[in-house]
Amino acid sequence: MGGATYGCDIAATQEIIPLRPMTRVPGAPSYVRGLINMRGTIVTVLDLGVRLDPTSTPVPEGSILLLRYRDRFVGIVVEEVVDLRALDVEDGDAAHSGTIVRGMATVDDAPVVVLDLDALIKQVLLS
Repeated sequence: MGGATYGCDIAATQEIIPLRPMTRVPGAPSYVRGLINMRGTIVTVLDLGVRLDPTSTPVPEGSILLLRYRDRFVGIVVEEVVDLRALDVEDGDAAHSGTIVRGMATVDDAPVVVLDLDALIKQVLLS
């Protein structure tokens, strides 16, 4: 997103599905892309790019990370799933200050911002 690479703990992800049409929720914030029906379960889908940068435009193509958060499913739209691999995450001060950033890692000499998806979803659900 915006030239930056983001990562997350894959253990939080139930499934990765292609981006699909959604039902927009009237009055919802711009980062709430809409609702999808996932095998009979209604899932709220958030756009990670718009959540992190409100001036960005929603991605027209990409994937949805389907996550289990407590007793519900939540979808996160991402531009692209590049790789699945173990990362050595360096916890920073930001990881302990209530932000959605868990820490930083390096992949192929490039920085990766590792997000705390539980914190992201909790922020969205409480706002």
